[in-house]
Amino acid sequence: MIIYNVTVNVEEEIHADWIVWMKEVHIPAVMNTGVFIENKICKVLSTTEDETGHTYAVQYTCLSMEDLENYQQNHAPRLQKEHLDRYQGKFVAFRTLLEVI
Repeated sequence: MIIYNVTVNVEEEIHADWIVWMKEVHIPAVMNTGVFIENKICKVLSTTEDETGHTYAVQYTCLSMEDLENYQQNHAPRLQKEHLDRYQGKFVAFRTLLEVI
């Protein structure tokens, strides 16, 4: 299994709206692609003293790299654009792929 992990740091001013939007709109939209079998959103607790905002790891699990490639080619651009359009300049994100062993 593959975990597609998106780590996002959001600014304080959008934090409350971002959490609601992620839980009610974005994550359900990602899951509705049919690619992923599970998801979770985790608050990162180990941050540096000078870090501002709130950091989360949003994890989506799929069965194979082929499934993930399908998501990245056919769904990710649209879903990432929706996120960017809504919160542009108010977050930073990076993506990591993990393999469950």
